[in-house]
Amino acid sequence: MIKILANDGLHPDGKAMLEAAGFQVDTEKVPQEQLADVLPQYDVLIVRSATKVRRELIDACPNLKIIARAGVGLDNIDVDYAKQRGIVVYNTPGASSRAVAELVFGHLFALVRMLHLANREMPQQGDTAFKELKKKYAKGIQLGSKTLGIIGAGRIGQEVARMGLGLGMRVLAADIVVDEAHIALPVLGLDQAVEVHLHTVPLDELLAQSDFISLHVPFTGAPLIDDAAFAKMKRGVYIVNAARGGVIDEEALLRALDSGQVAGAGLDVFENEPTPRRELLQHPKISVSPHIGGSTQEAQSLIGRELAQQIIDFFKK
Repeated sequence: MIKILANDGLHPDGKAMLEAAGFQVDTEKVPQEQLADVLPQYDVLIVRSATKVRRELIDACPNLKIIARAGVGLDNIDVDYAKQRGIVVYNTPGASSRAVAELVFGHLFALVRMLHLANREMPQQGDTAFKELKKKYAKGIQLGSKTLGIIGAGRIGQEVARMGLGLGMRVLAADIVVDEAHIALPVLGLDQAVEVHLHTVPLDELLAQSDFISLHVPFTGAPLIDDAAFAKMKRGVYIVNAARGGVIDEEALLRALDSGQVAGAGLDVFENEPTPRRELLQHPKISVSPHIGGSTQEAQSLIGRELAQQIIDFFKK
């Protein structure tokens, strides 16, 4: 029997598919330091972002045939080394695009209407200082007609672009691989869609022209957005990182926020997860969430089912 360890969990829909195909699926969490002792008895390892699959662990698991990432990023897996050892690596790059994009706009709406602050103060003072709070939070701005810059024009970036276009935003994108993207804007209830051709621009041009910036790139070992990058942006820009911690230099972000160069930031990811800096968590110009970009019921179900089908197809060959 094929044995599968879903060490960071797996949606019940995916687990049910695998079990119906005759596979054993274990979902009890094995601590990282014990994986080398437990994993050799498994054929497949499914992880999210918590479990690290480095070459030492791979060497300790000669029976491993598949490493599957229930999500997009593969930075917690030594992919090239796994492939050298004949292990197939799967992920689900498209399954959570909508969920991440919606969270990006959740942060943007919160920031421009100061909802993250109003939601802190209304429960405490709403019944005694209603008029004062109304005056304080009545100076928001709208997203429509503003310029949205998307760094990383892959599946998630394109979904963010689709939503921005739907809101009437001007959309710019920068990507080191993608030159052009075709964005379809479906009209629900009608059998038609409007297609927009999105040409990418140089990163410096995007930084200089954008009112809002959303990041959708992997962490490559050094921050992409640092003091120099912030200096190239419009004063009063808003930025959202729902990609990976480390893509933004957090010290540089704090300086930019405190100087007013950046008007607000939405952070779903942090350098020091699971213990992010308190200065970020408590900063009045930052809207925060605990790395939940792809964590909707719909996205997790789709991720589980896509991974299950990939694994089933592999063993049916």
